[in-house]
Amino acid sequence: MLTLRKAISLSVLLVLLFATACGGSPASTEAPGAPDYNLEPAATYEPAATEAPVFVEPPSGEQDQSPSLAPTQTSNNEPYDMFFQDYGVNPSIDTEDDNLSTFALDVDSGSYTVMRNYLSDGNLPPADSVRVEEYVNFFEQGYPSPPDHQAFGISIDGAPSPFTETERYQMLRIGLQGYQVDDADRKDASLTFVIDVSGSMDQDNRLGLVKRSLELLVEQLHRDDTVTIVVYGSSARVVLNPTPGSDKREILSAINSLHPEDATNAAAGLHLGYGMAMEAFMPGGINRVILCSDGVANVGNTEADEILNEISRYLNEGITLTTIGFGMDNYNDTLMEQLADNGDGFYAYIDNMDEARRLFIDEITGTLQTIALDAKVQVDFNPAVVARYRLVGFENRAIADDEFRDNEVDAGEIGAGHTVTALYEVKLYPDTYGRIATVNMRWEDPDTHSVTEISKDFDVSQLAFDFRETDPYFQRAVVVAEYAELLKDSYWAEESSIQDVYREAERISEYLYHDDVMGEFVDLVREARRLKD
Repeated sequence: MLTLRKAISLSVLLVLLFATACGGSPASTEAPGAPDYNLEPAATYEPAATEAPVFVEPPSGEQDQSPSLAPTQTSNNEPYDMFFQDYGVNPSIDTEDDNLSTFALDVDSGSYTVMRNYLSDGNLPPADSVRVEEYVNFFEQGYPSPPDHQAFGISIDGAPSPFTETERYQMLRIGLQGYQVDDADRKDASLTFVIDVSGSMDQDNRLGLVKRSLELLVEQLHRDDTVTIVVYGSSARVVLNPTPGSDKREILSAINSLHPEDATNAAAGLHLGYGMAMEAFMPGGINRVILCSDGVANVGNTEADEILNEISRYLNEGITLTTIGFGMDNYNDTLMEQLADNGDGFYAYIDNMDEARRLFIDEITGTLQTIALDAKVQVDFNPAVVARYRLVGFENRAIADDEFRDNEVDAGEIGAGHTVTALYEVKLYPDTYGRIATVNMRWEDPDTHSVTEISKDFDVSQLAFDFRETDPYFQRAVVVAEYAELLKDSYWAEESSIQDVYREAERISEYLYHDDVMGEFVDLVREARRLKD
């Protein structure tokens, strides 16, 4: 079922697909020789009577939330054709006006790795490329495993913010930890790769990196998995029919045969890809289409409709979509992120082989196997204790409060072993005691389709008095969020600086010296500080 939130994002996609067209006559969405699957037309969406939640903008003024369709400028004034969307910044909300905060969960990480790629090229990332929650959720959080026989566990901690001086605010970290699935216990998977081989992919950090990344994945396949490969340039064709994971040589040969071709017909690629996914459908297993692209679609408005209909009509069949972005310059982040959102999957951006190893080796089970559908959270703040609160990030994941227990409302999907972290900046009334908030999480089991809800309270007595005495993972989450807000030019980060973040990051790295990504983060902050000076 299409919700209002999803319908709005679909309309944005129509604009983006049209805006990123490379020119010329739109290519046909039908690939030559593509099988006819006798698909029924997608149902026409009728907007619901209720309105999407509206947030009051922060005091810095009105935020432009329209897609960034002009080429982004680097800090060196060298144009990148990079397309992002500015979702604004969440306001601080008085609990007497609204004590409930409701949002869909998100495990995307593309925004962080896009930033890393910008800095590696010697440029600051554009402010509208920053989605704060994706920066925070890129990192390990150190949460305990869920209790026995539970799919998820809730962790909550808090301490005074180290970045607010004029008023005393507390930072709350709400962590959701999914259960782990051993690789040997992972479900068999039918994976259909839809790979962009258009001219824009003719770079080593695009198609070359796609091929090297997929080679890593092939080594992780189970013998009963299947792999199908569809490519698209001006048209789409099947490069590899459904092939068992035991035949790694044939799969690798197909990957190595990929080479750049002509213009981009993403509609044809996805049309054929989903058709092949149905042909290779694995009942009771993982059925996933994986789009590897720079997000450029050489199509017009009709073909944009086709892409969106293609995604929506297969959701009820149990086929999800993961999008993996590659390349800098002429890259459409917004399209890749929202295609995954509408395909009940997740979006990642691979900027180097380390990131490929993280997705396809270290976190392969979570990348492939979903353990929760339509996962969402509602935080109930106690108005007697909390004066106001602000959700840090998740601007494009808002859900109306009264839709939290509506099982037809689309939300987020979570993979095995994945964690989701949400940070809140909270102002408490002076000298108050008792419950700060109750965190409620709700999700649908992908196998039984039963819906589960769990909750946990957090009390004033559980707050730490000193930020520097808290769990180092908590400290890192707060510092990473502040770094993201500074890059985003957020009004709420005006009291701090990159230097403040760098000082804290360097200190925390002494506790997390074993964590390679922490050392890398310190280096990134140092580079961002240099570019800002």
